[in-house]
Amino acid sequence: MNSAISTDHLSHFYRKVEAVRDLTVEVPRGSLFALLGPNGAGKTTTIHTLMNILEPTSGRAEILGVDSRRLGPEQLARIGYVSENQKLPGWMTVERLLAFCKPLYPTWDDGLCNKLIRTFDLPLNRQIKSLSRGMRLKTAMIAALAYRPSLLVLDEPFGGLDVAVREELVEGMLELSEQEGWTLFISSHDLEDIENLVDHIGFIDNGRLLFSEDLEQLQARFREVEVTVPGPQQIPVPWPGDWLSPQAAGNVIRYIDSRYREGESEAYARHMFPQATNLSMSPMSLRSIFISLTRRQRAAAGEGE
Repeated sequence: MNSAISTDHLSHFYRKVEAVRDLTVEVPRGSLFALLGPNGAGKTTTIHTLMNILEPTSGRAEILGVDSRRLGPEQLARIGYVSENQKLPGWMTVERLLAFCKPLYPTWDDGLCNKLIRTFDLPLNRQIKSLSRGMRLKTAMIAALAYRPSLLVLDEPFGGLDVAVREELVEGMLELSEQEGWTLFISSHDLEDIENLVDHIGFIDNGRLLFSEDLEQLQARFREVEVTVPGPQQIPVPWPGDWLSPQAAGNVIRYIDSRYREGESEAYARHMFPQATNLSMSPMSLRSIFISLTRRQRAAAGEGE
């Protein structure tokens, strides 16, 4: 079994609302996988279905080789789960919470727990209700990591955290991922942090998975293009389907090439704009790619209404 998570036409409906539709995806063991999508795309519903918080309406999911509806103590002891809205017992101190969790997990590692406490600089004697949101998240992360899970699932963990805390968490997870060889499955809107953390991207919108691919491959096939022509020019019709977000301003046309191939893409652009005096194709950040894809989906949805 090479997949930590595998879904086959997975769907979950809230009455008539199709929150997740026909989702088929593989998360390889040892990968750092991010599920991206705009608000309401179905990310949290997907995670809740994977974790057996919700049952599939149709289709199925396997987690660590076991049907998600049959996750038992053996599998749960190998899964770390931290959610944006996770509630911790506020009356407990950090030390008491960790002591409570320890006997629940046979693989609990005191050495790793102490290392994480030092890394995240947690005050053990303070009640959880008195901690900042960042400190509460760090506490939840330690409780989910100290037993060395095979799979760590994070649902929007960085929301509302300041830059320093997010960077600290990302650095800590990167260090541990190299040491532990775990699988990470994360949903998040903090794209800059995601770009520095993961190696694989899945993009979901309106409950449907649009694509799933290596981050390096994704960034290699997107380019921001700027073409300068001698005089004012309108956007050519028909417009290539792989070229997104066309804009014309005077004698400059800008667009996104979503299927960039070195040499071929430049040649095709010059074929489309034979009078071009300047042509540039620049790499894009994950954030810029995400925005262009979201705009395309919104435009397609508007055309279909």
